[in-house]
Amino acid sequence: MQVSGVKKVMQDRTGNIVILLLLAVSPLLGQDREQEAVRQEESEDYYQKWLNEDVIYLISDEEKAVFGSLTAVEERERFIEQFWYRRDPDPRTAVNEFKEEHYRRIAYTNEKFTSGFSGWKTDRGRIYIIQGPPDEIAAYPSGGTYERPLNEGGGITSSYPFEIWWYRNIEGIGDNITLEFVDRTLSGEYRLALHSEEKDALLNTPGAGLTWAEQLGLASKADRPWFRAGSREEYPMMYYTSRDNPFYRYETFSKVKAPAPVKYSDLKEMVSINVSYSELPFEVIADYFRLNEDQMIVPINIQIKNRELSYRNEGDRQIARVGIYGAITSITNRLVTEFEEDLVTSFALNELSRGMQRDSLYQRVLVLDRKQKYKLDLVAKDLASEKVGVIRKGIASPSFGGDALGSSSVVLSDSITKLGYLPEREEMFVLGNIKILPKLDNSFPINSRMGIYFQLYNAKIDQSSLSPSFDVVYSILRGGEEMFRIPDTAGESIQFLSDQRVVMVKILDLNGLEPGTFKIKVDIEDQLTGQTVELEKSFKVFEPKLGDGT
Repeated sequence: MQVSGVKKVMQDRTGNIVILLLLAVSPLLGQDREQEAVRQEESEDYYQKWLNEDVIYLISDEEKAVFGSLTAVEERERFIEQFWYRRDPDPRTAVNEFKEEHYRRIAYTNEKFTSGFSGWKTDRGRIYIIQGPPDEIAAYPSGGTYERPLNEGGGITSSYPFEIWWYRNIEGIGDNITLEFVDRTLSGEYRLALHSEEKDALLNTPGAGLTWAEQLGLASKADRPWFRAGSREEYPMMYYTSRDNPFYRYETFSKVKAPAPVKYSDLKEMVSINVSYSELPFEVIADYFRLNEDQMIVPINIQIKNRELSYRNEGDRQIARVGIYGAITSITNRLVTEFEEDLVTSFALNELSRGMQRDSLYQRVLVLDRKQKYKLDLVAKDLASEKVGVIRKGIASPSFGGDALGSSSVVLSDSITKLGYLPEREEMFVLGNIKILPKLDNSFPINSRMGIYFQLYNAKIDQSSLSPSFDVVYSILRGGEEMFRIPDTAGESIQFLSDQRVVMVKILDLNGLEPGTFKIKVDIEDQLTGQTVELEKSFKVFEPKLGDGT
């Protein structure tokens, strides 16, 4: 009984302690939750302000839709970072000149154009933010007596306060762009005018502010183009140009208010906002070859299966077009290089079924710094079906053996050709005087031939023969078992040599290999130094299906 009583008292005391602790902590928990709610609200306000104020005149509808779909703070921050980055005129510098100029313009409009609204919300503010300062401004802040030019009908009237902005050139719109802003409310808010008559303060006053034609009784105010949907052909004594046509003004004013286009629009946007697409599958492989101590050659190879593409009938051929955009950036997100190309695949009507079994290849050869690491972003878009694929991968230089005997990437190909000339300019799939069509999937039909291409570095040159001395053995293995062994002790594989590199090419017959997965193994020993290199690469042998055009 005593034990039970003691236990009950301890439970009560413990319970009281727990209750007191909860009472002490719960205000703190409430404060934390309240502070977190405030932080979230402030964060949301920040993003809404950025979207609906800071970049309202810059952001495209597509970008706005993507930003609206993002919920995580990290995603939104990444989007904002890339939004400014893709508009940076010189990503190599630490300063984003476009961003700084944009916020300078906002500050200027708020200082100069604020009336009943913040300056950035006014028509003048909008045009100034998008197009920048005009080359000339003619300002009439008091309005008053106004003598019309010939293209407005001549005569004298009274005007509201107005300004005329003149731009020498606006990219994408044209030369000699003139914009009029009129303050019809006398409140300091100037609005973009579609018609020159909008500044006429006597427009609706009978018998006042007449044009020359109206003074001579040849026309009335009701005949003015303002009242007749812009038609000037029948209004006498008015001399105007095509730029005075209201439809020209409609088009111009629509364009000057639109966000400035980004040079690489849809494809680059997909990369910049880091959204993945897999509607159009494709393969990409980067190979690595040493150029010198500081640089490397990096062929970027893209392979798309023809059956994934959409074809259109153009004359007597079926043609598919793929837009390709690529960007190389440093690990600090500085743009190193970018490229845009069209990959065109074309077949005669009677070749289409066989062509659909094949692949389309594209290659871009880049020269990059060996000491840097990079990110490669690639977008492929079928221009007929609008299907898109996006791939991101890293690029980093291998050691190429350092100071010892080393090698490049191993490229497997079903077509290696030695050219009889050295190309004067860059050609796809050409390294030196050898053209190599890489097999990115490393798959070859039975009883076909497989080409092997690679380069060796830091080879010792025999001064008597001015050539290296290699023992090279090519082996084909399956599951660790050697199927074929082909030695090359006479240097037949050597296609080119210099003090920088030795180019090796070997063509192997795959006759007798059953369908399956194999490994090509190359053992190289430098007889002059005793150094060795071992190269391996997997490949597949398959049996073509009926109708396969391989």
